[in-house]
Amino acid sequence: MSALTPRPGIMKIAPYVPGKDSVDGKETIAKLSSNEGALGPSPKAMAAYAQAASELHRYPDGASDKLRTAIGRHYGLDAARIICGSGSDEILNLLVRAYCGPGDELLYSQYGFLMYPINALGVGATPVPAPENGYRADVDAMLAKVTDKTRVVCLANPNNPTGSYVTKDEVRRLQAGLPKNVLLVIDAAYAEYVSKNDYESGVELVDQAENVVMTRTFSKIYGMGGLRLGWMYGPAGIVDTISRLRQPFNVNLAAQMAGVAALEDIAHTDASRAHNDLWLPWLSAEANRLGLAPLPSVGNFLTIGFGSKERAAAANDWLMNDGLIPRMIAGYGMAEHLRITIGTEAEVKAVRDSLQRFVAAGK
Repeated sequence: MSALTPRPGIMKIAPYVPGKDSVDGKETIAKLSSNEGALGPSPKAMAAYAQAASELHRYPDGASDKLRTAIGRHYGLDAARIICGSGSDEILNLLVRAYCGPGDELLYSQYGFLMYPINALGVGATPVPAPENGYRADVDAMLAKVTDKTRVVCLANPNNPTGSYVTKDEVRRLQAGLPKNVLLVIDAAYAEYVSKNDYESGVELVDQAENVVMTRTFSKIYGMGGLRLGWMYGPAGIVDTISRLRQPFNVNLAAQMAGVAALEDIAHTDASRAHNDLWLPWLSAEANRLGLAPLPSVGNFLTIGFGSKERAAAANDWLMNDGLIPRMIAGYGMAEHLRITIGTEAEVKAVRDSLQRFVAAGK
């Protein structure tokens, strides 16, 4: 037995398990377990990635200056208040490391992203879930859970795995109800897919408050999950803090170059959004027609209720046997549901056909 003892909280972590990417005995599969962009990366991003090959002996720009400038130009933001990371996951981790510790509490919604409690436990803090209402974050319930130990509040908006969102006014009410020494982290990984008039990604609130940051990613609509690229927009003081804590070359050269190119390819991003706008409601309607219970979603995925954890497990096995890989989400406390990425047209229709056979078989 080793005499070395990890910091308190670490051994309480249930390691994050990513979506499956293969099915034993199946050559043709559709991976619909990780909410990856259906149309893949921009051709311009792929060309930039290929171009980076001749420069791999060079260290990347430690400040990601060109990428931050491109993000600022694309979204109309001050590049000096942007920081880039190895996926938004790294930035979320850094924020918790910077502002949470032993004896502190991190607040999140009941079905929020699993990395929030994992990050809290990793620094010895206590993760505190607030109950949701209809699989949707409840601002009143979250505010009721705030104590003098609360240091960070994480809100995924839109939320994964439910697909729900919190309106602009509700987010503002949440921020207004928090003490000034509590950091509100708005995780807007799926913001580019949302077209609701009452939704706001968090940019305006960041500009108006000193205790709010917004994180974003290139893994979803930009189809670059394999490069691990994310960013944060926040007040200058918080950006400075995270800049001091991050590793000096945390964003690789190829990711920076591909990220700049992806932002320039507006037509590809628009096509990805239009694709999701078409096939997300189509699959939801088809699931309803089959007597299943899809949750309302504004992301690039649909979470479907099957009525019991046994039936959801049977549906998972059925889909997998058809070469379709959904995501079981029992780890989120939603064992009676499956989350299914909106894939290509052929993949979405294959999911419908498979579920139709599942229901017809009396499963």
